Amino acid sequence: MDQFRNIGVIGRLGSVKVVETLRQLKQYLIRENYHVIIEDDTASMLPGHGLQVASKKLLGEICDLVIVVGGDGSLLGAARELAKSNVPLLGVNRGRLGFLTDISPVDLEERLAKVLAGEFIEEKRFLLDASVERNGQALGFGAALNDVVLHPGKSTRMIGFDLFIDGHFVYSQRSDGLIVSTPTGSTAYSLSAGGPIMHPKLDAIVLVPMFPHTLSSRPIVVDGKSEIKLVIGETNEAYPQISFDGQMNIACAPGDIIRITKKPFKIRLIHPEDHNFYATCRDKLGWASEIAAS
Repeated sequence: MDQFRNIGVIGRLGSVKVVETLRQLKQYLIRENYHVIIEDDTASMLPGHGLQVASKKLLGEICDLVIVVGGDGSLLGAARELAKSNVPLLGVNRGRLGFLTDISPVDLEERLAKVLAGEFIEEKRFLLDASVERNGQALGFGAALNDVVLHPGKSTRMIGFDLFIDGHFVYSQRSDGLIVSTPTGSTAYSLSAGGPIMHPKLDAIVLVPMFPHTLSSRPIVVDGKSEIKLVIGETNEAYPQISFDGQMNIACAPGDIIRITKKPFKIRLIHPEDHNFYATCRDKLGWASEIAAS
């Protein structure tokens, strides 16, 4: 019996290359007698596709596998929507870096055939939940697979805030903000701000200050079960923002409280059997694969 009989397909909008790969993917899956369900926004890129159409939420309920065609950003968006459904996700890279979307369109059918035949690695990644409170009332909620970021928005002013971890006061800081990252996000924005690379299997969260006022402020790695609380300083003149994977923002005000915890459920990522985290780092980050001859 096939492990993946009903396969959902999501594509990044507005890309000719994604449309090419979607057409190739559709033809292959239909030829191999899989039941293909296309996400409703993606369907608009394939007029006359003749496939069943469903929302992202419904894809999670009726599919055995969801294939995301695009970049890491596309997979991040799908992961936030589909985490609760426990459906596995497979990424086909039509973006730039591709830490999460690791099947290349060049050998798509060959690699996909192996995955669909059961030759794959599955790993689970945790997400973050965040809430913003104002005067004791919930103002907004969001989820992130990579990172939750406190940042100045369009302002150029520094942000003053207090950091608490598990109820313990850690420090007051003035900086351009704070990146709160999962291991998945440690090779993204967090890395560019000087944060450490964390193996995806780690149950840990890293907090990376952005251009802090004091040079002694350094990234802190804490237990993945920690509750992180940020209190925006009452004297701030600027109104900072909280972003989720860089794709959604909530405007904050002085005195607001931001709470960040691990989501209670994880996403399931499917990789080809030869997937290796360190090889991906070598490839994507330009690490040397051999010592150059002197």
